[in-house]
Amino acid sequence: MNKYLSAVFIFFIFLAIYYSGSFTKIPFADAIGFVLPAEQGDFVTTATATTHFLYINTVIFIKNISGANAIEASRFLIIVSASLTVSIIYCTVRSITKLEWVSIVSTFIFGFSFSFWKNAEIVEVYTYNSLWLSLFFFSVVRSFVDDKKKYIILSGVFLGISFWVHIQNILLIPAFILFIYYFRKEMKYAYTSLLLFLLIFASITILNIFQGLSLSSPYTSERGSWLSDSFKKTVTQYIQDLIKSVVYIIYNFNIFTVPGIAGIYFLYRSNKKMFLVFFIGSVCIYGFATFYAVTDNYVFFIPFNMIFALSVGYGLSRIKYPVVKKISWICLFIPLFYVLSLKVVSFTEKGQDFDHYKKYKGGLEYYMLPWMNNNVGILEFTIDKKTAPDPIFWMTEEAEKYIELLKSKGFTEEEIRKL
Repeated sequence: MNKYLSAVFIFFIFLAIYYSGSFTKIPFADAIGFVLPAEQGDFVTTATATTHFLYINTVIFIKNISGANAIEASRFLIIVSASLTVSIIYCTVRSITKLEWVSIVSTFIFGFSFSFWKNAEIVEVYTYNSLWLSLFFFSVVRSFVDDKKKYIILSGVFLGISFWVHIQNILLIPAFILFIYYFRKEMKYAYTSLLLFLLIFASITILNIFQGLSLSSPYTSERGSWLSDSFKKTVTQYIQDLIKSVVYIIYNFNIFTVPGIAGIYFLYRSNKKMFLVFFIGSVCIYGFATFYAVTDNYVFFIPFNMIFALSVGYGLSRIKYPVVKKISWICLFIPLFYVLSLKVVSFTEKGQDFDHYKKYKGGLEYYMLPWMNNNVGILEFTIDKKTAPDPIFWMTEEAEKYIELLKSKGFTEEEIRKL
């Protein structure tokens, strides 16, 4: 099958999967903080660590041209971005391995990986961010394996644009600099890529300065001290963080973690330059995500997971056992792995205690199943004046503003409960 036709089929397959599992009601976490400004319809004019300039403005643009509400505009952007990302992962693995079956299997492994799938089902910035990063990774790979000079330039453009979605992507700068260094003999392309990257990157700070913000504004937020808190942990906490990060990898990739590790070794042996670019990027992202002092740090591993998915594909292509190809179809049963894991944990005492503690937002299912249909909504929670054992005042404050905005547009409380 033509690789581009396969990419189109994969896009529509995952579009259907993600749409069928998408949230029924606005979920907890940051969702309401994204939906509210989109519904208000005022374009964001500053790019700080928490405004997510390009994401919010893209949702508002979709809302304005389609006539949809902020919820559906957000759903559209999130699901389409996720499906496109999965298709680009397919194209990237295909470029590295030249094998159709490996590319398809790797695509399903990543598309079904918990962290990415979960974020394709809720209102969050991470699938849109993944789309730009997947284009950056694709450009890097094509530059190395196909000697396509235009992709050297595109790599700088895509990475620069990604900063406008999420500033975490500055962690990939060391990898990008090394990438440019390796192509330094292609002066025209390498310097153009670097210049365009610097212009796009610098424009974030320039925009903020014109809005009266400081030079450090793109990297800071008044909402929390998460970064400084990351350096105040005990040795025990750091060890616990590291163990948890390994659990995240296994839960995302299950048995396919093994070919992922093998792929790292094989890439090192066959293409050290490309290996070092991805290795440096992985270490920076993984280290940050592991020790970042936030409760939902699993989302910050997604760029690493994308790189690891490429490694899974490369590992599968290089493992010389026919049985690997024959049993690769089990990747289709990854959703069953999540269901079985939930059942096992539900039988444990700690699992039951955790389920009871987190029942206000869906219990264990919220944390262990990626799909979000028939979920508990933050709006109904706020309308019913319920309380939670966790501090979620910032969510309910945003929810109250959104409820008042909807009421001003003629919505009744009963109608709002369903959103």
